[in-house]
Amino acid sequence: MASNRHLGRIIALQTLYEQDFRLSADDATFDLDEVLERNIARYEAMVDDTKFIVALSHGVSEQAGELDAELQPIAPEWPIDQIARMDRVVLRIGLYELKNSKDVPPKVVINEAVELAKAFGSENSSKFVNGVLGTALRQQDAAEPKPTTKKAATKTAKKKPSKSNDKEAPIS
Repeated sequence: MASNRHLGRIIALQTLYEQDFRLSADDATFDLDEVLERNIARYEAMVDDTKFIVALSHGVSEQAGELDAELQPIAPEWPIDQIARMDRVVLRIGLYELKNSKDVPPKVVINEAVELAKAFGSENSSKFVNGVLGTALRQQDAAEPKPTTKKAATKTAKKKPSKSNDKEAPIS
């Protein structure tokens, strides 16, 4: 299943790359579902989880503006429209999965994005993608409330001795 998901991400990447290219060229005939259908058909014998590919492609496409807005402050010296198209699409996929794929561990998401960048990006793409998504993950982790640990819960449950009583209360 893992390799199937990897291939699924490659198909989504191809689809989203074509979308980004054609929309930047003002191609009014672009149809995401048509391109997805064509790209999935190419790998029909090797892909089982087409729902994953469709959901990933549509999710990234629908949230591209929001994803770009989140990515921009993470790499402020690189305006989104100046990031290489392939890197931009890989970053969108990675950030989308970090935010929305709770069944995939964040380190796996980042590793998959780095592998896509190595395979399809330029020489330094994988380092750039790793740095940006690593920062996004740290920011996401910092924003989420931390669950109380067992040790912290135990400390708050222990009672301090009362000042009115010189004897210490037993701690159970």
